[in-house]
Amino acid sequence: MATDTLKSTSSADSATGGLRRLLLDNGALTALIVLVVAMSALSGDFLTTDNLLNVGVQAAVTAVLAFGVTFVIVSAGIDLSVGSVAALSATVLAWSATSHGVPVLIAVLLAVVTGIAAGLVNGFLIAYGKLPPFIATLAMLSVARGLSLVISEGSPIAFPDSVSHLGDTLGGWLPVPVLVMVVMGLLAAFVLARTYIGRSMYAIGGNEEAARLSGLRVKKQKLAIYALSGVFAAVAGVVLAARLSSAQPQAADGYELDAIAAVVIGGASLAGGTGKASGTLIGALILAVLRNGLNLLNVSAFWQQVVIGVVIALAVLLDTLRRKAGATPVTGASQGGKGRQAATYGLAAVVTVAIVGATSFLHNGSSSTANPKVGLSLSTLNNPFFVQIRSGAQAEAEKLGLDLTVTDAQNDASQQANQLQNFTSSNLGAIIVNPVDSDAASNSVKAADKAKIPVIAVDRGVNKASVDALVASDNVAGGELAARSIGEKLGGKGRIVILQGQAGTSAARERAEGFAQGLKAYPGIQVVAQQPADFDRTKGLDVMSNLLQAHPDVQGVIAANDEMALGAIKALGSKAGTSVSVVGFDGTPDGLNAVKNGTLYASVAQQPSQLGKIAVDNALKALEGKKVEETIKVPVKVVTKENVAGFTG
Repeated sequence: MATDTLKSTSSADSATGGLRRLLLDNGALTALIVLVVAMSALSGDFLTTDNLLNVGVQAAVTAVLAFGVTFVIVSAGIDLSVGSVAALSATVLAWSATSHGVPVLIAVLLAVVTGIAAGLVNGFLIAYGKLPPFIATLAMLSVARGLSLVISEGSPIAFPDSVSHLGDTLGGWLPVPVLVMVVMGLLAAFVLARTYIGRSMYAIGGNEEAARLSGLRVKKQKLAIYALSGVFAAVAGVVLAARLSSAQPQAADGYELDAIAAVVIGGASLAGGTGKASGTLIGALILAVLRNGLNLLNVSAFWQQVVIGVVIALAVLLDTLRRKAGATPVTGASQGGKGRQAATYGLAAVVTVAIVGATSFLHNGSSSTANPKVGLSLSTLNNPFFVQIRSGAQAEAEKLGLDLTVTDAQNDASQQANQLQNFTSSNLGAIIVNPVDSDAASNSVKAADKAKIPVIAVDRGVNKASVDALVASDNVAGGELAARSIGEKLGGKGRIVILQGQAGTSAARERAEGFAQGLKAYPGIQVVAQQPADFDRTKGLDVMSNLLQAHPDVQGVIAANDEMALGAIKALGSKAGTSVSVVGFDGTPDGLNAVKNGTLYASVAQQPSQLGKIAVDNALKALEGKKVEETIKVPVKVVTKENVAGFTG
């Protein structure tokens, strides 16, 4: 596919001229070809059938979202709400079908109606309320995400089995998400090129005032455009939830940025008036190839973000240079140049196959590395606790002579599913997974089991799937210890607040459950407020500052991790460690320093370095076919000023 149909000033009909048009007039297509060739040359695991299908699956949700965003951008608008609308639509489907017994077909229709309703609200605010699209859709981003959390009560909801098949394969090899992506892409292309509303999008994006004067009902068209974007967001949400076997209230967080990036990389202009579904598909594939290839090449999770940002900028820069060189984009409604466009596609296919075929010989006959390969997928590396798990795992892997690949899911269950798929297609010796969500990881772990790859779960288990071993401390038991510590410190009486973790994560749920169970033994302890601070120190500071305005006489704080506890200490100032006792969770280095200083009364330490070390040890045992214990418990420990000196973590 090409990013857009172009009118070239060149009249050359030679093969050289055709190649020049391919490279100059199809910037995103050129970038995709270069990426595929480069990844094929750098990684022998990239150009396999399983991995290429992985790329298609990983591009599917972004592509479907981006098709809807294409309508909006072509009409010179923007939609920042599509990720949240996708999560809300999936949550409505799961909630209505499982909690209220609504027939699945009607539940699916309710999900689509939810997307349409969100889109209509966006369109109304923009067309009739005169709000800038950025502001209106930013508001919907927050509203839809909030409603998703309210409906689900912050917990994932199991997806109906009949709908979960959307995350399966046909014939055992063709992924259904890829088929959905193709169907929605064809629908988007038809709408843009063959319908009245599609032509209206280009007219509005080209010159809204001229479109209005020519008789277009611009306001009504905008309602329809944003409603279409909502429909595509709803479909994307259902596909994503089907892959994860559950509706996650925090799913698709940040996906609106990927969707917009895919559309712009594909040749659309944020100023409106240009853009095609084929270009959007190429943009989504570029992002998927990048993430997949960087995982296979064991590029640092932090550098991956840098590389992806640079490639996005270069792809758009190439498109800008192309336009300055004299190529003139034609809208999707144009009917000219079909033969030349087909020739360009054919030439692109020939060039790609030839170069990729040549590079594949670089890997033929190459011997595998002497060291066994193990993959470690962490839920996030934006938290000292998980950084310590990585450090313990890396130190042990180096000691044992293992080649350890570490990925960062950034608290995104779907991104972790992609990473686990990449591990599986790379035929690693073993996989260690720290699930973002215990339910959402199940399908990916099942795929690894099917490929006969041993899987070790660390810190959190995997539901509805078999793992060789679970290396973990007990979050619920740890929560009870935290509650008991604050209860004993306050003598069984007092007013406390609880800072909860990120809504929707299993760690937040389990620790909250432990807090509640532990406090039952202290009826004189009154919980005056419970608020999420997302495991983040800055949010812990802000939330605690706000709570102090309403509850200045608070005497204790329980935080679901040390980062939030440290933020609360900052908000409390001189009260911390004197009139207010704070208990954290995890036993991070900064948390232990605060315990030493007396500002943090206690931290429930899980010894994360030991979790990483033991997980690697058991991964090697499983890889070698040795027997491993199903559950290896690393004991939690309450660390106070009295025993912190002897604690190593």
